[in-house]
Amino acid sequence: MILFVLLAILGGAMLPVQTGVNLQLRGLLGHPLTAALVSFVVGSVGLAAAAAVVRAPVTLGGAWARSEWWHWSGGLLGAVYIAGTIVLAPRLGAATLVAALVAGQMIASLIVDQFGWVGFAEHPISPLRLLGAALVVGGVVLVRR
Repeated sequence: MILFVLLAILGGAMLPVQTGVNLQLRGLLGHPLTAALVSFVVGSVGLAAAAAVVRAPVTLGGAWARSEWWHWSGGLLGAVYIAGTIVLAPRLGAATLVAALVAGQMIASLIVDQFGWVGFAEHPISPLRLLGAALVVGGVVLVRR
C-alpha cells in the first residue's frame, strides 16, 4: 500500500512541472488552447506508441455500444484541466495553483465517494474526512498568504 501512495505522490509532483512546461509552450505558441492542444497531441502520440509496444487491444466498437455518454468525457475533462492550469498558473503561482487544485480534488472526491459515482465504491463522509478536507482548504489559504 505504501508503494501506491508513494507513486501517487510522485504523480502529484509531476503536476507543477507539467503546468510549467505547458506554460512555456503557451509562450512559444501564443495561446493557452493551442498549448493544451499540442500537449494532448504529444501525449496521444506517446500513448499510441506505448499501446503498440504492449499490444493493447483497441476495440472501440463494442465498448461504444455498451457505454454511457459520460464514459467518453475523460479526455474533455483533462483538456479543460490542462487549459485551465495554463491560464491560471501565471496568475496564482505554482504553489497556490496546486494547493487550490488539490482542495478542489478533495472536495469533489468526498462527494464522489459519498454517492459512489463514476465507478467508485461508496465511502460515507465522516467528521474526520470533513476535517481532513477542511485542513486542505485551510492549506490553500495559508499557501496563498
